[in-house]
Amino acid sequence: MDINKQTLLSKINFPSDLRKLSLEDLPRLCQELRAFLIDELSRNPGHFASSLGVVELTVALHYVFNTPEDRIVWDVGHQAYGHKILTGRRDAFHTNRHLGGIKPFPSPQESEYDTSTCGHASVSISAALGMAVAAKKQGSDRHVIAVIGDGAMSGGLAFEGLNNAGTTPNNMLIILNDNNMSIDRAVGGMNSYLHHLHTSGTYNRFRNRAAHKLADWGWLTEKGKKRIIRLNNSIKSFIHNQHNMFEGIDIRYFGPQDGHDVISLVQTLRSIKEMSGPRLLHIHTEKGHGYKPAVEDPTTFHAPGKFDPETGERICNNATSDMPPRYQDVFGETLLEMARKNNRIVGVTPAMPTGCSMNIMMKEMPDRCFDVGIAEGHAVTFSAGMAKDGLIPVCNIYSSFAQRAYDNIIHDVAISRQHVVLCLDRAGIVGEDGPTHHGVFDLPSLRAIPNLTIVSPMNETELRRLMYTAIECQDGPFVIRYPRGNGVMPQWRCPLEAVEIGKGRLVSEAKASANAKPDTAILSLGPIGNTVQEAIAKISGSGEDTPLPAHFDMRFLKPLDTDIMAEVAEKYDHIITVEDGALNGGFGSAVLEWFADNGYTKRVTRLGIPDTFIEHGKPAELYRIIGLDTEGIAKAIQER
Repeated sequence: MDINKQTLLSKINFPSDLRKLSLEDLPRLCQELRAFLIDELSRNPGHFASSLGVVELTVALHYVFNTPEDRIVWDVGHQAYGHKILTGRRDAFHTNRHLGGIKPFPSPQESEYDTSTCGHASVSISAALGMAVAAKKQGSDRHVIAVIGDGAMSGGLAFEGLNNAGTTPNNMLIILNDNNMSIDRAVGGMNSYLHHLHTSGTYNRFRNRAAHKLADWGWLTEKGKKRIIRLNNSIKSFIHNQHNMFEGIDIRYFGPQDGHDVISLVQTLRSIKEMSGPRLLHIHTEKGHGYKPAVEDPTTFHAPGKFDPETGERICNNATSDMPPRYQDVFGETLLEMARKNNRIVGVTPAMPTGCSMNIMMKEMPDRCFDVGIAEGHAVTFSAGMAKDGLIPVCNIYSSFAQRAYDNIIHDVAISRQHVVLCLDRAGIVGEDGPTHHGVFDLPSLRAIPNLTIVSPMNETELRRLMYTAIECQDGPFVIRYPRGNGVMPQWRCPLEAVEIGKGRLVSEAKASANAKPDTAILSLGPIGNTVQEAIAKISGSGEDTPLPAHFDMRFLKPLDTDIMAEVAEKYDHIITVEDGALNGGFGSAVLEWFADNGYTKRVTRLGIPDTFIEHGKPAELYRIIGLDTEGIAKAIQER
């Protein structure tokens, strides 16, 4: 569809405009909305296939319900681009994910139509239930709708919300958007259950006739309704020989239904809108629906970058052999290399085999890799169980998602010293996904846990060596964190050698100037050390007669290298710590604590993530703003 020939979408600034359309206009609007998304996202990359799959659902929800008074709670904002476009952000949508532009996920800070921050999965049912209970307690007739995908339904929080919803008075509607996908193909028992779940026409006709009779007889009291739901469950199970788990916990079930028939969706939503009690509408959708390349390869088109909207061909910077690899690919290749030699090694990932490159091992050794679905806490405890009985699990989780497994790391791994290697991908500033995805809280949160060894490699060869150390030379829990994106070393395939636990390394020596001795040492942790080297080189090449600091790559947050700490305490007056994590309680705090505990009074400058949530933008832009780019670090050195 020619984006310039749109006639309906251009007139819709808010859902109130949408509700002025006739029912028959809605298919045309869906076509226009889908065309707008394809055109815009081909040039301005974002989460693509998920939003295409819920175009009809998005239109139907805003058409039937009186938003923003009625609440729509999206589960993960991947699917909410159409929602943003229909709720006052169409003309600004080209700024989506850009610095200072539209936020990458729904946010109440941005729009009254956004009911909650939803960057992580499985939260919608719990949040919506809270809103529904509040409405009921306050005597409001507000409708509350949770939209959750089948992938997110595998998360434990979703089950906790369902369990509570069935026993708490509320009128919440849950939309289960079932497309057999999360980012990769959905897995697990829930996925299998939903795939086979169906309802019977015979049953539905019987239930409708029975409901009318019971109403005529005056039996539909609140207590009567609960008894009828239990009777419903028994009748339905008898008719199609299958138990419906939702109705088994007193959540009335409807569906499955075609999620791409917008007129039918509107009719169904209208028919169940005013019903009391918790309800679940199960719809089938297709990720990437309406755009053939995305339908054929939904994993790639989850977030494809720029592409040709006519052909679907991705517009990529051609990688060459002299380009540094992505850290995640170094992880994946090294894991496979080690697994070939040690059959005790197994891989675990919560629904991110492609995102973390565990698919490299998974392709060759599918029986030794476990995608557990969107269930980070389970991933960690499952790994602990395997470690207890002799396997060596390498559990790969995005840093920001690992926050959801904090108790599991303490309770199931650290206390009993299980040999679990926890690899935290996407550590530090991740860019356009914003504050829900920046991996900046892992260092301070994990540093407080006893028995953990915590490292952050400065480059690709360090990552390989630390993986080898963690897997082959350690007998307890080991955490390795590394960033998103490409590294710095085109030639990264070094021998797999052990690193001594708790030992850092000198990267560059201090140099005196003609007039002054060096009085500064820089202690860095992780890949931000490469930026430190650039800053030192910038000062060195400036032509100024300035002493250059010593630079140590500490490698280990825990345990700290006490030899290096003692050396810098004795030799240098000014110490600068640099980390790509939260300053509060992080690496710099650990250095300060060591000095205090060992009787040193030193002048310490800490550089890191300040005490605020960092918004979205390109990583280079964000590091510049917070003073962690080359210029910012150079300035901190020169201002010593």
